[in-house]
Amino acid sequence: MAPPMCLLVFASPLSLWKQAWAPPVGSSSSAEALDRLLPPVGTGRAPRKRTTSQCKSEPPLLRTSKRTIYTAGRPPWYNEHGAQSKEAFAIGLGGGSASGKTTVARMIIEALDVPWVVLLSMDSFYKVLTQQQQEQAALNNYNFDHPDAFDFDLIVATLQKLKQGKSVKVPVYDFTTHSRKKDWKTLYGANVIIFEGIMAFADKTLLELLDMKIFVDTDSDIRLVRRLRRDISERGRDIAGVIKQYNKFVKPAFEQYIQPTMRLADIVVPRGSGNTVAIDLIVQHVHSQLEERKLRWDMAALASAHQCHPLPRTLSVLKSTPQVRGMHTIIRDKETSRDEFIFYSKRLMRLLIEHALSFLPFQDCVVQTPQEQDYAGKCYAGKQITGVSILRAGETMEPALRAVCKDVRIGTILIQTNQLTGEPELHYLRLPKDISDDHVILMDCTVSTGAAAMMAVRVLLDHDVPEDKIFLLSLLMAEMGVHSVAYAFPRVRIITTAVDKRVNDLFRIIPGIGNFGDRYFGTDAVPDGSDEEEVASTT
Repeated sequence: MAPPMCLLVFASPLSLWKQAWAPPVGSSSSAEALDRLLPPVGTGRAPRKRTTSQCKSEPPLLRTSKRTIYTAGRPPWYNEHGAQSKEAFAIGLGGGSASGKTTVARMIIEALDVPWVVLLSMDSFYKVLTQQQQEQAALNNYNFDHPDAFDFDLIVATLQKLKQGKSVKVPVYDFTTHSRKKDWKTLYGANVIIFEGIMAFADKTLLELLDMKIFVDTDSDIRLVRRLRRDISERGRDIAGVIKQYNKFVKPAFEQYIQPTMRLADIVVPRGSGNTVAIDLIVQHVHSQLEERKLRWDMAALASAHQCHPLPRTLSVLKSTPQVRGMHTIIRDKETSRDEFIFYSKRLMRLLIEHALSFLPFQDCVVQTPQEQDYAGKCYAGKQITGVSILRAGETMEPALRAVCKDVRIGTILIQTNQLTGEPELHYLRLPKDISDDHVILMDCTVSTGAAAMMAVRVLLDHDVPEDKIFLLSLLMAEMGVHSVAYAFPRVRIITTAVDKRVNDLFRIIPGIGNFGDRYFGTDAVPDGSDEEEVASTT
């Protein structure tokens, strides 16, 4: 069978782009000197504003002839009924060491401007070394550029699960010690998966999972300088050791295992990130593929879409009595002292949680009073109640939950946005064992876009908690967040003390409370002025 046609893309004579390396504090003068050997930075393209469902953006949606279907929260290839409709589109990025694969990947993500893109690096999948191999690696005598150095079985299994919309645990590799760290990183399914690595095309099973294959072809001298720069400044190596490893392993491996895989690529990109023509071509092709798979959205309709629908029936708002209104007046007032803010916030939390408990299932039961009389009452019909707080603001609701629920179990979730990729990452998770039969009260103090809340719901679903047993509690929500959560997870009960109509350009709830975490804990505001929940937890 003839190999697939390879499209070789040459750009017009533009200045090459240098990889965006800012030398870390304390880096050696040798590493700094290497910068001068790299091609100069061109003006390039103006950065595009990215839109992902888990960063500072409105939720993605699909348009149909019947109605608008929100899909944020679930993997975007799920339909409105929660059934998987399409697999994610997987892009493979191959090329020599330091050829610019990661930079090209980030440029593609930037230019794609679609929600739910995951960047998966082959560097995370180096095999665990034996003691003898560790000793050889310390002497630069272990070949990390050989196919046998990678755990292809784990790579294939991980990519298969991501394409199916399932969560995966990715190892975290420490290049200074040549070993895997104890903590693994959790990633969730995406609309587009970009897998990059030197051996991206070296395994037949892996190749079959890739819908598009791109080879980044960069001059060997530039690759060497980049590798020197990276290994010295980021991995604590010395020049002699890096050059020894390059000549003994890296260069021969490129010629034997990597360069021959260029023929398998659909597109070859000479000069890597400097080839903006190739990047644009790739992005156009991916967009066309997404449209074919019906995985693309009308992002222009996002800002006003939530205003077109009545508030969902799964939403319950605490009755706005004069008492509740009065407490809201106090905590919303920017002149309120921290002590008063905490006091009245706790009072509202207590009322909110007691209101939420009324939605738990109860069954008829009969007890005997001290007067030996029967009393027809109600008993909780569930197995267990578990509270899960979205850090950091959500943990302020834990004391109120403990005060009204005896022996309640508590879990915590921390979701933060990767500043390099713009994608959500689960940084910390502690859940009680065997929560699949529990009624889970998910707590966060403010919900604007709903992104962190939806990510947290997905984590609970991944731990087999039924959707209709999840209760999302928040002191204040924006209508946008209510709609996003409700249409993504139509069986999740949403309970709050108030709903504000809109958010501003920084996705702060208007009129809102301000940054709840900063006001409660007495910490400084985030420099850009946006709510901490939207920066750190993407609430």
